[in-house]
Amino acid sequence: MRLITTTHDLGAALRAQRGAGRSLGLVPTMGALHAGHRSLIERSRALDDVVAVSIFVNPSQFNDPTDFERYPRSIEADLELAGDAGADLVFAPEPTEMYPGREAIIRVDPGVLGNGLEGSSRPGHFSGVATVVTKLFAMFGATRAYFGEKDYEQLMLVRRLAIDLSFAVEVVGCATVREQDGLALSSRNLRLSPAQRGAAPVLYRALIAARDLLEAGGSVELASEVMHRSLAKEPLCVVRYAEVRDANSLEPPGAESRDLRVLVAASFGEVRLIDNVAARLSDTSS
Repeated sequence: MRLITTTHDLGAALRAQRGAGRSLGLVPTMGALHAGHRSLIERSRALDDVVAVSIFVNPSQFNDPTDFERYPRSIEADLELAGDAGADLVFAPEPTEMYPGREAIIRVDPGVLGNGLEGSSRPGHFSGVATVVTKLFAMFGATRAYFGEKDYEQLMLVRRLAIDLSFAVEVVGCATVREQDGLALSSRNLRLSPAQRGAAPVLYRALIAARDLLEAGGSVELASEVMHRSLAKEPLCVVRYAEVRDANSLEPPGAESRDLRVLVAASFGEVRLIDNVAARLSDTSS
């Protein structure tokens, strides 16, 4: 596995691979890799000739500077996991390599997708995501790009970005990987205290309760109420949102909606976690 830290060397490496007729897969990450990232790398390994992982803690998507500073960084462990999972190269640039002027003066506007659940809670977050993903797609060119469904709004944004900005990128969504108790794997889990870690699976329990109710014919309103009641039982959990949305538009479900997404965000101390599950309504659901 090759470690690359500059855009110049990345371009040369990619030209060599494409010149040999090899297909490319990209797994964009912010490091602190875990089994969820491993699943993305392994998915790419099964489909692509060359597997690339990017590791870059993107400052432009953090609306809280302290959150950026506290974000876990573990490059040596990340390189070991990426290599074990089958990556051929890792692109791990310094911030000045990605943003030579120290910050992006020109940013990508995510439009209405930037004002959703996460966007309304974290101003500027999705503009930062859209900007860095645009840069990565421009650097890597034609590729498959792998994103986890845990960050569902991000996945939907990136899919639309690839279409609207005409990138030759196939965005592949991959299922959320969970601990045995249901907690979605996240780099932020490393910052949870033992008590907070014990409390955090309440998110998954609330999601499943809402999903089961919806698929049994319950209303969206009742599902949201069930989620909030379940979350309120955990004193360490501060709910930021708990919503049911149309899975395709991320708007509140309409009469014709059948594919839904149940989404939640909550804080445990200073650690913000998000999660979601799919729900499928039967054609006879009202």
